[in-house]
Amino acid sequence: MNEIISVIIPVYNEKDTVLKILEAVLATEVDKEIVVVDDGSTDGTREILVNNFSERSNFQIIYHETNQGKGRAVRTGIAAAKGAYILIQDADLEYDPRDYKSLLETIQSSKTSAVYGSRFLGKKKVTSFWHKSVNVILTWLVNLFYGSKLTDMETCYKLFRASLIKRLNLQSDGFEIEVELTAKTLKLGEKILEVPISYKGRSFHEGKKIGWRDGVKAVFLIFRYRFVD
Repeated sequence: MNEIISVIIPVYNEKDTVLKILEAVLATEVDKEIVVVDDGSTDGTREILVNNFSERSNFQIIYHETNQGKGRAVRTGIAAAKGAYILIQDADLEYDPRDYKSLLETIQSSKTSAVYGSRFLGKKKVTSFWHKSVNVILTWLVNLFYGSKLTDMETCYKLFRASLIKRLNLQSDGFEIEVELTAKTLKLGEKILEVPISYKGRSFHEGKKIGWRDGVKAVFLIFRYRFVD
């Protein structure tokens, strides 16, 4: 397996940001392959990918014919990834690829198989009170039931050794993939380290956001993965 990082980018109707995020990822000074999974976009995103990136080296573009959800797109990307490390990158410009270096340095210098980028380790306010409150509750529940000490379970910057993430037997199709990744990693006895990252959140009007139903489902899954699966 190549000692590179596979950056998995699930994309769905992000024509306004996909070119910028891919250029930012390409500019990072790390050995990488980029695995874009277009999850049935209908707004012109697919055409941007075909016209600008289809001939790039170390670049895979996989197309879902219909929208199947972020979790399914992530799972497709994981199956196709060839690198020694796998990181999930959203396409909406909220997370900064310049943080890859600190994530990689941490996982390479430690014995851990998972490193999360935490939005809340710094002092700067990075998200709304409502979203932070929901995340605090979900993270607290994970820490309570799995014995972890996380500050940001719902972060979308999750870096794994491929040898770990490929054996988690992931099943989620939607946003609940974040809970499944964390719960199954901790249940295996793996320690998750965190490093601070930058974050620029979008509003509900600007982008797709997790709703209250997703929060309720996340609570259910925290219990389910701990005591059932």
